[in-house]
Amino acid sequence: MDMITTVYLIRHGQTVDSEEKKYKGHIDVPLSKEGRGQAERLARYMSVLLANGSERPVLNAVYSSGLSRAIDTARIISRPFDIEPEEIEGLKERSFGKWEGMTFSEIQQEYPSEFSAWVSDPLSFSPVNGESTQDVNNRVMPVYSDILARHEGDNIAIIAHGGVNRIILCNILGIPLELIFRVEQDFSGLNVIRYYEGTPVVKTFNSTAHLNGPGPT
Repeated sequence: MDMITTVYLIRHGQTVDSEEKKYKGHIDVPLSKEGRGQAERLARYMSVLLANGSERPVLNAVYSSGLSRAIDTARIISRPFDIEPEEIEGLKERSFGKWEGMTFSEIQQEYPSEFSAWVSDPLSFSPVNGESTQDVNNRVMPVYSDILARHEGDNIAIIAHGGVNRIILCNILGIPLELIFRVEQDFSGLNVIRYYEGTPVVKTFNSTAHLNGPGPT
């Protein structure tokens, strides 16, 4: 039988003040009440999904960014599987430097020349004290590859951020990183990637079906 590794790549749940649409980056914003509810529904969904007819669902490992919105989501998801998530610094969201805490329109108004540079070169440009898309790619992908190397044939979950997940998905799907913002990642969105003898296939993309009920039937 072929060795199959399954990755459940998840964005953290909704955060407080998420309606303000600010670039949070490394700001440690907590989950909202709704975000915790999203994580709980996802945990129930995954318990049924991974059971697959057996008496006990199997999730071999859970990895998370250390930012509280991700690690708290990871702890909730890990609970039914009786495992502890491992925090990995390299899975943190992109740093937006001096732009952190600002809205899209505020950046456009206060830093027009830098904003223009970002639009014209989304791969290489970075705000002062921040990271470019290429910087994030260079940080995230070695971490992701290391996780895969540890878990051949396992079911693993990675709880990270919109920017981090987009990087991983773009690499898997062969999408140029310049087009990263064409890849959507909703709060608590679930992506399922199966590796068949090392070849990745995206089986589920940014699913939020779990938000409509306790789990699949």
